[in-house]
Amino acid sequence: MGKSATLANLRGTPTPALTPQALTRRTSLSLPQDFSLTEWQRFGKHLFLISDSSCWWLGDWLVYGQEKYPNRYRQATDETGLDYKTLRNYAWVARRFAVSERNPKVSFQHHAEVASFEPAERTMWLERAAREGWSRNMLRQQARQALSAPEDEHKPQVRLQVHVTSEQETRWATAAERHGRNLAEWIVACLDRAAGQADTHDH
Repeated sequence: MGKSATLANLRGTPTPALTPQALTRRTSLSLPQDFSLTEWQRFGKHLFLISDSSCWWLGDWLVYGQEKYPNRYRQATDETGLDYKTLRNYAWVARRFAVSERNPKVSFQHHAEVASFEPAERTMWLERAAREGWSRNMLRQQARQALSAPEDEHKPQVRLQVHVTSEQETRWATAAERHGRNLAEWIVACLDRAAGQADTHDH
């Protein structure tokens, strides 16, 4: 069984408090010399859960700030010291999944892999990943294989490369987040809408 399946029983319950035997500081963790293997393993799982949960916490925090303090949002995110693109990804995933749609048996990164899917598909893939004990990479591989249906193999695809400034990318990404889309999806939607409007004007 994979890592996801191993932690499934823990993910379904609230994150327990760290053992009082461990001493946590801002830049270190000290464990007792007599820590048993079982205790050490369980403590590692607790740390993983806290780390994984923090992605959701940051995502929800960012969404709240975007909606309630739009003029102060960028300043607040700068104060975290985290990479803006990382935070932007957390916010996008948090927006895509209502709390009731989040599967506690798989990681935040599992959710990120299927965030662009339709709700029913997201639920199906996350449940399957939890059941099969798939890692994030395995989920990505399985989903890509399923999406590469035979009828789509011969459809022509075009890759566009656009050079933009960092200011443009940031502004566009923020607008995409507000619409619950990733940047690529939002750009395609805007281009389709603009093309439709152009067709209307031409006629």
